[in-house]
Amino acid sequence: MADRRGIAGTTGITGISLALAVLAPVAACTFGGDDEPTGPHRINAARLVHVSAEGTIDPSQSVTVTAVPGSRLTDVTVADPDGRAVAGLLAEDQRSWQSTGRLRPGTAYTVRISAADDRNGRGDTTANFSTVAAQRLLTAKLGPDSSGSGIYGVGQPLTVQLSEAVKDPQARQEVEKVLTVSSQPAVTGAWYWVDDKELHFRPEEYWPVGTTVGLAFDGTGMRIADGLYGGDRSSLRLRIGARVETVIDAAAHVLTLKRDGAVLRNIPVTTGKPGFDTRNGIKVVLGQERSVRMNGETIGLKAGSSESYDLNVEWATRVTWSGEYVHAAPWSVNSQGVSNVSHGCTGMSTDNAKWYFQNTRVGDLVTVVNSRGHSMEPFGNGFGDWNVSWADWFTHSALGQPLTTTAPAAQAPAAGMARPEL
Repeated sequence: MADRRGIAGTTGITGISLALAVLAPVAACTFGGDDEPTGPHRINAARLVHVSAEGTIDPSQSVTVTAVPGSRLTDVTVADPDGRAVAGLLAEDQRSWQSTGRLRPGTAYTVRISAADDRNGRGDTTANFSTVAAQRLLTAKLGPDSSGSGIYGVGQPLTVQLSEAVKDPQARQEVEKVLTVSSQPAVTGAWYWVDDKELHFRPEEYWPVGTTVGLAFDGTGMRIADGLYGGDRSSLRLRIGARVETVIDAAAHVLTLKRDGAVLRNIPVTTGKPGFDTRNGIKVVLGQERSVRMNGETIGLKAGSSESYDLNVEWATRVTWSGEYVHAAPWSVNSQGVSNVSHGCTGMSTDNAKWYFQNTRVGDLVTVVNSRGHSMEPFGNGFGDWNVSWADWFTHSALGQPLTTTAPAAQAPAAGMARPEL
């Protein structure tokens, strides 16, 4: 019996030792403290990062991704379901990333993050959020339409027609902030709110000859007012041609055309007769028509009356929306250079009208002097913008001060918003 107890006791000790021997290797393989691996391995990246955006956010907010101490971001992408990525900037120390591009209203976004820790562990994670839908979306129609030659005269203003009325002064400032005017060379200019939906931009002086001009509206995700957010980007580019200026002296009955300061031709003309006097002031060529039908009823003349007319007119260069043109008037050749007999237009011989038509373009300047008529209105009947003094012009900007245009995108990788000239 004593031997059995001895054997039994020995067996018990041996079993415990074996058990410890089996457990020991397992305990030795657990990671902790300085024994954590330093070679490449996978980690749970979700525990290393924080995303500021969650749930539903205002699209005007920025998105920030930060890494916890002891870790860093190696890649961050924020994209909508169509794969359109939001621009962003990774900090030099890779501890944070912040969006620089704007979010679109009413859109779901996925944030894809790659992170690493100080022991070469790497992992990926995702997060999701969405943006508040816009009750109203503000879009902009930009002018002039540069789908043709894209070359305009030195008097051509830039125009913006908004899809929604913007009345609040602060909201108007937000609109101006999402409008970019670029030019080479740079010019000083300003926006003028014509009404709640229309803005014009012009330089302090006429555009320099050869200027390349760009206009962009990029309101994507910009909060303009309660429920009103900016729409997608739109833009145009145009080039300014030679400085072509027409001066029509209604009293002397002569039209003088100059290019870059040099007189090209003096043309005998007739302008508006009493009661139909041609408007004084600076106008801008709006368009050119090889042939146009002109009817007195469009300006309130009764058909069959002594003043009525219905004519097919050639080589017509338009300067007001109400129907003032510089055009061929072979029926009044005997009065041209002598007296004013038209209903407000400037008439000349067919040969001279053709030559004039071929030597002018949209955006060129047409100034009428010494007429007994009213002055050209600044807006609503064409581009009378240059009849507004510069001191008055820029006070009708929501920003209330001049701007210096930026360099075009082709010359500058990231052309910013036209900035205040201080």
